[in-house]
Amino acid sequence: MFAIATLLTLVNQVSGTPYVSGGDSPAGTDCSGLVSWVTNAATGRPVYGDRFHTGNIENALLARGFQHGSQPGTLVVGWNSGHTAVTLPDGTPVSSGESGGVKVGGGGAYQDQFTNHMFLPMPADQPVPPPPPGAPAPVVLMAGQPPAPPIAPPPPPPPGPFLAPPPAPAPPMAPPPPPPAGPLPPPPAPGLPPAPGMPPAPPPPA
Repeated sequence: MFAIATLLTLVNQVSGTPYVSGGDSPAGTDCSGLVSWVTNAATGRPVYGDRFHTGNIENALLARGFQHGSQPGTLVVGWNSGHTAVTLPDGTPVSSGESGGVKVGGGGAYQDQFTNHMFLPMPADQPVPPPPPGAPAPVVLMAGQPPAPPIAPPPPPPPGPFLAPPPAPAPPMAPPPPPPAGPLPPPPAPGLPPAPGMPPAPPPPA
């Protein structure tokens, strides 16, 4: 498949080529000759010697892998019964016969006069450039093919991990019981005064 830089190089090389009806060489070409050159380069064919015209352009583009419709960011060809032009994937419009020979600029494939459009899908590894300002929204017209259904939204994320509640605080501990009372002091020996705070001992029996 092609690289966008290859098409830009070709267009810059043939820019200013004189308008020659039926021409197919650097000496000059017409509108369909220019579109033939660009689409040949984009599909790996020799640039010169394999041209078409507006009468057989649809079959020629189908043979080169084009699809009906238009899509920004791709190689798009527009035509009617008497004129054709091309817009490169980066949005560069190119035509021949609108103001002399080959010219970069103008309406390209998206001119109002064109009632037919076809585009060449981009290869999977080819980055798609952003569409130029004011370019129409993508319109792909595949015969007999219904539009693709909308993409379903992604499922909601799973719930987070379950977190157990924190453990309840332990109940307060009961205060310890008071220590047991110590042993009573022994009674005083006979003849000794009682200890302070103690009642006097009874007299011994007679």
